[in-house]
Amino acid sequence: MSPLEPVDDRLQQAMKRVLLATVPGVLVLFWWFGWGVLINLLLACGSALAVEAAVLRLRKYPLKPSLSDGSALVSATLLALALPPYCPWWLTVSATAFAMLFGKHLYGGVGKNPFNPAMLGFALVLVCFPQQMVQWPASHGTGLLEGLQHIFGFAFSDAPLPDAWAQATALDSLRINRSLTMDELFAGNPAFGHVGGTGIEWVNLAFLAGGAFLLQQRVFSWHAPAGMLGSLFIISLLCWNGSGSDSHGSPLFHLLTGASMLGAFFIVTEPVSGARAPKARLLFGVGVGVLTYLIRTWGGYPDGVAFAVLLMNLCVPALERLFAGQPEPSTP
Repeated sequence: MSPLEPVDDRLQQAMKRVLLATVPGVLVLFWWFGWGVLINLLLACGSALAVEAAVLRLRKYPLKPSLSDGSALVSATLLALALPPYCPWWLTVSATAFAMLFGKHLYGGVGKNPFNPAMLGFALVLVCFPQQMVQWPASHGTGLLEGLQHIFGFAFSDAPLPDAWAQATALDSLRINRSLTMDELFAGNPAFGHVGGTGIEWVNLAFLAGGAFLLQQRVFSWHAPAGMLGSLFIISLLCWNGSGSDSHGSPLFHLLTGASMLGAFFIVTEPVSGARAPKARLLFGVGVGVLTYLIRTWGGYPDGVAFAVLLMNLCVPALERLFAGQPEPSTP
C-alpha cells in the first residue's frame, strides 16, 4: 500500500487481531519477568511510531494512512517480545529504528519489504551486542523502579541490585553443556523447567493460544506454522538420543523453548516477506524449522529463529517461481 492511498480496512483489522493475539504471551512474560516486558513494549512502539512519522515527513507523505494501519505497532511489538526484558533502552530503540528504516521504509514502506522487519532489527542487535542479548532475568524479574534502573541506568535508590539477577537461557545452557545429562540439567539448572525453559515453556503455550486464535480468525493459513513446527519436531526427534550428555534436547523441549511459537504464528506468517502460494508457504515454514534447529544445535547463537527467517526470506523468490500460478489462500 502506498502512503498516499487510503488505509486498507482488511490490513488494519488483521493488524488489530495480531496485536490482540499477543496479549496472552505478553501477560505470561510480564508474570515471569516483570516490568521490563512492558517497558520494552513502550520503548519499541514509541520508537517505531516516531521513526515512521519522521520518514513520512521527510518524504512529504501524509501521516495518517501509514500510522493508522497498525503495521508499525505489530513489528515493534514482535521485536520487543523477542528482546530480553531488561536490555538497555538504547538497544531496544536501536533495534526498532533499524527495523523500521532498513526493514520497511528502505524498500518503499508497508507491503514491499523483502525481509521481516522485526527479525532484521533483532538480528542486528544480536550480532552487534551479544552480551546484552543474553541477559535474561533469573527470577520473576524486579519491581518497576528496579526495572527502570536496569534499563535506563538511573539510580532510584541506594539499595544495590542483586548480582545474580540474570542467567543463561535453557537453550544456551544446553548448547554449551559437555558433561551433564538432560535429567541432571532439568534437576539442577534453574533455567530448565518441566519440559522446556523455566517460564518460557508457559510463554510458548500462551503464544500457541494466540496463534490458534489467529488461525480461527483466518488471519493467515496453517501452512507456514505447520511447516515450521512440524520440521522442528521431526529433525529434533531424529537427532534426539535421550538423556545423554550429548543430547540436543527432545522435540517437546525445542517446541516449548526459545521463540518457537512466537516464530511459528507471528513471524513466519508475515504475509509480505513470506511466500504466498500454499505449498510455497509450507516449504518456507519447513526451511525455518530446520534452520532454527541447526543454528540452535551447532551454530553460534542459542536461538536461531531470527536468522532462519531472514535466510528463508532470501529463498522466497525461488519458492514462488517453483509454485507459480498456484492460487493464494484466502484471508479476510
